[in-house]
Amino acid sequence: MIKRSLAPLALGGFGIGMTEFVMMGILPDVANGLHISIPQAGYLISAYACGVVVGAPTLVSMLGHKPPRSVLIWFMLMFLVFNGLSALAPNFTSLLLLRFLAGLPHGAFFGVGAVVATRLAEKGREAAALASMFSGLTIANVIGVPAGTWLGHHMSWRIVFLIVAAIGLATVVMLKKVVPYMAGTPGAGLREDLKIFRRASLWLALGITSIGTGGFFAWLSYIAPLLTDVTQFHADMIPLIMTVVGVGMTFGVNVGGKLADRVPPLRAILILLMSMVCLLCLNAVLAGSQVAMMTLAFLIGANALALGPPIQMLLIENSREAEMLGSSLGQSGFNIGNALGAFLGGIPLTLGYSYASPLWVAAGLALSGVVLATAMLAHGKRSVALA
Repeated sequence: MIKRSLAPLALGGFGIGMTEFVMMGILPDVANGLHISIPQAGYLISAYACGVVVGAPTLVSMLGHKPPRSVLIWFMLMFLVFNGLSALAPNFTSLLLLRFLAGLPHGAFFGVGAVVATRLAEKGREAAALASMFSGLTIANVIGVPAGTWLGHHMSWRIVFLIVAAIGLATVVMLKKVVPYMAGTPGAGLREDLKIFRRASLWLALGITSIGTGGFFAWLSYIAPLLTDVTQFHADMIPLIMTVVGVGMTFGVNVGGKLADRVPPLRAILILLMSMVCLLCLNAVLAGSQVAMMTLAFLIGANALALGPPIQMLLIENSREAEMLGSSLGQSGFNIGNALGAFLGGIPLTLGYSYASPLWVAAGLALSGVVLATAMLAHGKRSVALA
């Protein structure tokens, strides 16, 4: 049961998750509607990701000194306007620009929302509060994305963006009515915020986020051809299996929240990345088994989103003087991981290897995350010893 004051954050997360991931499902419809190729339409996904990476640190640095509730409302207003305009885009160029602009408030909303969630949480329940916020993102993959894909196929892809804009409007209303007022941070500014980048621990945390989670995205990017060509599922089964992944995400984000409230975030991340390595290697070995694939789709989805709450906690811990900026970097890191995983996972395919080969790349990326987490743990112990 989501705490009432956290419900607007979950709803905003639902809208953000829907607009980010539904594009994969309606890509052919957008391409047909704008008379462009599928590869060209794929740039719309990249444009959104670029918006996330750019917007998260920039917007938070500009507005971090304002009251958090007001900042969240401004971000959601941007979100609803640019998604609403996307529904009216007359051509590819205008939609490309609007997708970039719609991505700007994505990471910033989660960054500020994560700080608000921890402040609203009961003592010792901070990670669980973060899980509540991220539950909206996971539920979007179970309900919003399949529904939006169906609408895009059978009605119009433009309706999907109008629905997303309506969710943004509902979030604005709920933020105003439900989230309590909190004072801003006096004196915060870009120059002061940027000082957190002097910390080796923050760079290690960002490396864990960008590289470690890249393993999940290397797996997810090529799951469709893996299912049809290697596991021998019929193409009609892909939406069902993606729903299984989404259900796993919903389960996992709550597990991650509980785990991060019981053990230090870095140790939770280390445990989850090690289990991710094992699951990805197991999937590579059992890629031809339909029963194994269904089971692993749930487990890998759960494991991936379980990383969300402890990663956010770790970033907040290592950016105390600019915690909103530090928290927002999580979404930038995830999107870098998305791009990195898709790029590196595709290399063995270009060399002629099977669609199971990206799984070994995925396992390697997750293992690199384990190495970075271990290095960060050692760095922390050394810092304490020298203090």
